[in-house]
Amino acid sequence: MTRAVLTGGAGFVGSHLCERLLEEDWDVLCVDNLITGSQDNLAGLAGHPRFRFEPHDVSADLDVDGPVDHVLHFASPASPRDYLAHPLETLRAGAYGAHRALDLAKAKGATILLASTSEVYGDPLEHPQNESYWGNVNPVGPRSVYDEAKRFAEALAMAYHRVHGMPVKLVRIFNTYGPRMRRADGRAVPAFVDQALGGRPLTIQGDGSQTRSLCYVDDLVEGIHLLLVSDHVGPMNLGNPEEITILELAELVQELTGSASGIELVPAAEDDPKRRCPDITLAQEVLSWKPSVSLREGLARTVAWAREAWYAG
Repeated sequence: MTRAVLTGGAGFVGSHLCERLLEEDWDVLCVDNLITGSQDNLAGLAGHPRFRFEPHDVSADLDVDGPVDHVLHFASPASPRDYLAHPLETLRAGAYGAHRALDLAKAKGATILLASTSEVYGDPLEHPQNESYWGNVNPVGPRSVYDEAKRFAEALAMAYHRVHGMPVKLVRIFNTYGPRMRRADGRAVPAFVDQALGGRPLTIQGDGSQTRSLCYVDDLVEGIHLLLVSDHVGPMNLGNPEEITILELAELVQELTGSASGIELVPAAEDDPKRRCPDITLAQEVLSWKPSVSLREGLARTVAWAREAWYAG
């Protein structure tokens, strides 16, 4: 039986990925210190014979008994609100956590997939961003704790690949949304959905002209699985190349929720990227992958889930 160790598996993306790997009849060990993850995300897996959850901080150590075929390192705060609240933990997850995950993969002769991010491109000067772009990152700004942690983790993974010949996969994840995002996550989709369903004005940082490219979580997880079982080495963008302004996103959430609570502009966040859009040519060529869920459909599913999870009763 194929066995995977998934760090950060109780998080938003990680929990969906646990389910996807179990659908492949894999054995899954989920490791998470629950700093931003939640066991509620894993409630549907309780009692599953091929799933085990272990509460643990992987930046301290990562020792697993028995054979391991794949290591997936997703442990890290991922939203600006979270990594600004936990800057040292974020840096440790990207440095020590990645080191522990790579050492485990090396010891077990396993493939490793490291969850990187579009944040490695910073506030990009090239548009759209492809994997060859080196980025425009402020190394000492408030967001650098996440940006540079992921950039270091990528460098470390490629050093292990070059020195030890390890099969390494780096997925640069662009903005993802869907069920199980935390209500207080701070990112645009859960914030707008919560505000709209609660009858409060939707707050936009800046003038709303900044863009994002939003990928539904099911599409992302499918792409991650395809990359994991491929022979590709190195970074790959996964995201939805359809770009939308934050103002347009807020208006679409209002339409889907039937909200008439209005929009409120607040000061822009420091180093907030003005444009963010993936070039997914590589994923299309290597994996034959592209998103299939439209933004309207994905947001409708997310709103329906949030009504039940956040506002039922």
